[in-house]
Amino acid sequence: MDIVEMITNKRNGLALTTDEIEWIVSSYVSGAVPDYQISALLMAVYFQGMNRDELLALTRAMVYSGETIDLSDIPGIKVDKHSTGGVGDKVSLALAPLVAAAGVPVPMMSGRGLGHTGGTLDKLESIPGFQTQLSEAAFKNQIGKIGFAMLGQTEKICPADRKIYALRDVTATVPSIPLICSSIISKKKAEGTDALVLDVKVGKGAFFPDKKQTLKLARFLVRLGNDFDLNTVALLTAMDQPLGHAVGNWLETVEAIEVLQGGGPPDLIEVTETLGGVMIYLGEKADSVFSGIEQIRALIRSGEGFRKFLDMVEMQGGDLSVVQAPDSYPKSTFEVAVKSNRSGAIQDIDARKIGRLSINLGAGRLKKEDEIDYRAGLIFHRKIGDPVQKGDVVAVLYTEKEDFLEEAERSFLDAIAFSDKEIRKPETIERYLTAEEEMPFHKFLKD
Repeated sequence: MDIVEMITNKRNGLALTTDEIEWIVSSYVSGAVPDYQISALLMAVYFQGMNRDELLALTRAMVYSGETIDLSDIPGIKVDKHSTGGVGDKVSLALAPLVAAAGVPVPMMSGRGLGHTGGTLDKLESIPGFQTQLSEAAFKNQIGKIGFAMLGQTEKICPADRKIYALRDVTATVPSIPLICSSIISKKKAEGTDALVLDVKVGKGAFFPDKKQTLKLARFLVRLGNDFDLNTVALLTAMDQPLGHAVGNWLETVEAIEVLQGGGPPDLIEVTETLGGVMIYLGEKADSVFSGIEQIRALIRSGEGFRKFLDMVEMQGGDLSVVQAPDSYPKSTFEVAVKSNRSGAIQDIDARKIGRLSINLGAGRLKKEDEIDYRAGLIFHRKIGDPVQKGDVVAVLYTEKEDFLEEAERSFLDAIAFSDKEIRKPETIERYLTAEEEMPFHKFLKD
């Protein structure tokens, strides 16, 4: 087959056949097709999209580009959660142990930072010694023992997605509906899950700032998940401003630990409780989403969720001492307190700009081979709707880049907008979607 002709056809808006897609995926995994040609194809897909048959073929080819995991011998309905990517989104770290503590097995295969967004694996690996690469036997053994495991793709599981995922991050092809959908669903199908809860971000910091595009993404994901026999539900959650107060790998890990210990910011708590309630409901350990939410709250109060988190860290080789005493973690060389240059109420925090700032501070990758500074990032002292006086500290930045300090402070203030009027705090969870229906989330809970 001729890869140049396929790139040309897709560039010109023609559909690829199933045979062509299967050949492209297998040839890329084997090394017969190089990065630069797949980069060109990804850009063509970015502009031209894919029809439903192409999307099904791509997802199937990615699932079977490597091995799949059979979890049928583990009792219960296996439920996973996936976020489409946000800034400050550390929900998975608290969510997985809480849902497992409710008796629902959680096989969670996660990814790294992509574009301006953070990645769960990078956060977990900020814990010294933590291993995100597990054998299938170790993965299944851990789920059997403590109810959950959090891992990255091995070379044998969805290798096509692993390679394409890394390439998208550095070729400006992240915000593509077919590429996002095939990446997410192929991993979930390959890991052996039965049901899936999707946290689809909407707002400035989402892959698609436009709400219509985000809703389209959510619908495509729910449909594709169900096409692959995954009972799939999606929630639209706000990402105009970063979630929680912390942005950056270790900083976010600490904030997730705070949630497990009964603290944490209100917006992060709400998203964690709600997604957990839906997962417990799909896992048939609650007769309603609201009942599932109540279970999550009880598991936080009892400390059982945090104990599960400690079990995971220990089983995956992490240093328990820093999890139990986060203040013992090495500090960044430079800490910059950013002060407000005016009084008023915070009207807007551009999550996309904050995500890029975090990367530039050292918390993410600008190139595929870049190393992450796990300490780098920022912590907000004020969020949208909070009143501020001129000179108040609105955030603290953490970095090793001394020559970037002044620019970093300017970049942060450029991402913040103020108002002289009182500003209402934004809604956190907007919509609930299944294969059969969709509605505003407040109406779903009421019904």
